[in-house]
Amino acid sequence: MENNILKDRLKEHIYIAQKILQDEKIYAQIIEISKKIIQTYKKGGKIIFIGNGGSAADAQHMAAEFVGKYLKDRKALAAVALTTNTSILTAISNDYSYSDVFLRQVQALATKDDIIIGISTSGNSENVIKALSYAKENGIFSIGFSGEKKAKIDQVVDICVKVPSSSTPRIQEMHEFLLHTIAEIVEQELF
Repeated sequence: MENNILKDRLKEHIYIAQKILQDEKIYAQIIEISKKIIQTYKKGGKIIFIGNGGSAADAQHMAAEFVGKYLKDRKALAAVALTTNTSILTAISNDYSYSDVFLRQVQALATKDDIIIGISTSGNSENVIKALSYAKENGIFSIGFSGEKKAKIDQVVDICVKVPSSSTPRIQEMHEFLLHTIAEIVEQELF
């Protein structure tokens, strides 16, 4: 068994974290996203999260951080992950297409007072792109989280945070870190 795997992965993680630490664009994006979420909550809107696989887990996790709490006992904040209702997911997949699972839900639930956050390590997940494209066409503010490669998500969101890596696990780790940071800023400012 290879006993250097843990050290190697920690080095990769730290390397990506250091790249983000030095990236003024990502820093500015996280501040801008936090401000936009605060404004959204002040006007009574909600945050809608979408993603597949590990990104679906991140979507659910982050919705829970806003509805429940991150660090502070406080009022619940409106957030939903469109990855959790198996009846909706399977009905849309069966009756339409899996590529429509987020689009149909966004069409049903999203308003111009909301924010849609699409999480996709590749930046090319068709169902995420379709929902974010709908948001753009209908004046709903949207945010993407992806990896460093040029991707479809870059063209369909208002802000795209691109983790400087092409490694799916490292991208996912940083997505969670950055989203946690946003949750902390939002809590600190609103409460």
